[in-house]
Amino acid sequence: MTISPDVAAESTKTPRRQRLRHYAMTPPTFFAVEYAINPWMDTSTPVDVDRAVSQWETLRDTYRRLGHTVDLVEPVAGLPDMVYAANAGLIINGTAIVARFKHAERHGESAAYAAWMDQRGHAPVPTRHVNEGQGDLLVVGSMILAGNGFRTHPQAHAEVAAITGLPVISLELVDPRFYHLDTALAVLDDTTIAYYPPAFTDEARARLRALFPDAIEVASTDAYVLGLNAVSDGKHVVYPAAATGFAEQLYHAGFHPIGVDLSELLKGGGSVKCCTLEVFS
Repeated sequence: MTISPDVAAESTKTPRRQRLRHYAMTPPTFFAVEYAINPWMDTSTPVDVDRAVSQWETLRDTYRRLGHTVDLVEPVAGLPDMVYAANAGLIINGTAIVARFKHAERHGESAAYAAWMDQRGHAPVPTRHVNEGQGDLLVVGSMILAGNGFRTHPQAHAEVAAITGLPVISLELVDPRFYHLDTALAVLDDTTIAYYPPAFTDEARARLRALFPDAIEVASTDAYVLGLNAVSDGKHVVYPAAATGFAEQLYHAGFHPIGVDLSELLKGGGSVKCCTLEVFS
C-alpha cells in the first residue's frame, strides 16, 4: 500500500516531519537458509537468491529515493544472515557497540561488522553479554528500548546504558515468533511507536503503555507477517507490503506508508528493519 504523502498529511492533525537518515545495509549475495535458529527458518524451503537480491535492491533504492544515505557493507561468504544488518550492533553519538551473537552460526558476523565499523572510524566496543544490536536495541528519542527473552541478555542492557549514557528500558518478549524486539515493535518517530502487545509480558506492556499512551497497536494478521519490522524517518514508514492493516493505521496517524516486498528474506526471519542498520549521529 502506497499513499500520497499529501493525502496522508490530511488524515491527521498531527504533523509528521521527515528527518534524513544514515543507514548501512549488506547485500544478500550469500543469503541461504542453512540452519534454523528462529521459527521462521525452514531448511527444506528453497531460497531464490536472485529474487532476494532484487527485493533487497528495491529496499535500498527506496531509501535513496527518500533522500537517505545508504552505506554498503561487503558480504562475507559463509555468513548467510549477514544481510540482516540491523543485528550488527548499535552506532550512536560516535560510539559503536558491536553485536555479540547468541548462536554460533552468527558469531562470524561480529568480526565482519567490527571491521566495517573500524574502517568507518568507529572503534567497536564489545559487550560481555549477548547483544544482538538493533534487533533488540531500538532508539526512541533520548532513550533505548531493549528487548530480551530470546536473544539479547538482560545484563547487556546495563552494559549498553553504561556505554551510551542513555536510559535503557527493558522489555521482555514471550512469543518465539517475535524473537527480536524489532519484530514486535517499530519506532515511528521520537515519541511514537507501534507494537504487538501479545508479544510482550504484562510488565513490558505496562511500561509501553506508560511511556507511549498514543502508540499504535497492531493486529495479529499484520504481526504474523512481521509487519512491525519497519523503518521510519519520522514521516515515511517503509514496511513489509503484506501488512496492509498496519499501513491503514499508519495512514490514519498521518504517516506515509511505503510497502516493500521482502518475502524471500522473510524465509530467514527478517524483513525491512532487519536489513537496515541505522547510524545515529
